[in-house]
Amino acid sequence: MIREICMPLSTEVIHTLHAGERILLSGVVYTARDAAHKRFMETLDRQEKLPFELAGNAIYFAGPCPAKPGRVIGSCGPTTSARMDAYSPRLILECGLSAMIGKGNRSAGVIAAMKKGPCVYFAATGGAGALIARHIVKSEVIAYDDLGAEAVRRLEVYRWPLVVVIDCEGHNLYERNERS
Repeated sequence: MIREICMPLSTEVIHTLHAGERILLSGVVYTARDAAHKRFMETLDRQEKLPFELAGNAIYFAGPCPAKPGRVIGSCGPTTSARMDAYSPRLILECGLSAMIGKGNRSAGVIAAMKKGPCVYFAATGGAGALIARHIVKSEVIAYDDLGAEAVRRLEVYRWPLVVVIDCEGHNLYERNERS
């Protein structure tokens, strides 16, 4: 069974999501890759506000391609999430980040922060950026325009298929499959 959920995510909803569960996500998510995460840390170090509210929200680790005429966005596939592992615990614990979307496993430190958060990690299908773009109904740059493809974008998504790969209890679909 596939479950439909909407952003923003409440703590109650986060606690009902389980590793291995398939979902269709609708609502607002934000893109941010390495360079944007580095700027987030610099902003927090200066005790300034981030360009968007993280509590209840999701960051999609992606740097979309430019849109072709008549399209909302170009190909928008996930990047390897481990590159954000140095930054994610702080965003979860200090800012209330509720969900992350990307590809690949996460470090023990990130998973520990997810359990305290709470926070959930969804996997998007790598190599399917053109298909993912079909689920994006609106896209706008909201911060760090100078970073080009790595600028922070506000995306509105509709019925985007994802898989819960690490839930807020630390159950990890990647590790479960390795033991099988």
